[in-house]
Amino acid sequence: MEKIKTVDIHDKVFEETYTAHIQRNGANWLGQILDVPKVKCEAPTEAVLLKTLEKKLHEALVAEEEAWEKQFEEDVKAGRLDHLAEKAIKNYREGKYRSIDELQKLL
Repeated sequence: MEKIKTVDIHDKVFEETYTAHIQRNGANWLGQILDVPKVKCEAPTEAVLLKTLEKKLHEALVAEEEAWEKQFEEDVKAGRLDHLAEKAIKNYREGKYRSIDELQKLL
């Protein structure tokens, strides 16, 4: 096996960049993205490997987003977030809040 190289892969939809670890292994190339463990593959060339990693990364990010949205909807329906809404309403009534304009000035 050859030395591991790192390559940045940018997902245009999610606007995030991840580091891929790629390595030649005999006739093929192996690659993975450590931050997204589901993303790993093997390909005959480095170019094909990078395209495949990019595609698999996007698919994994979409799956994570869909799972998060499903869980959020289930939590809302089950009332698991009600305490947060109640706390926000209480803080608002007690004047413990900032306007959007105030918050933007802090950024």
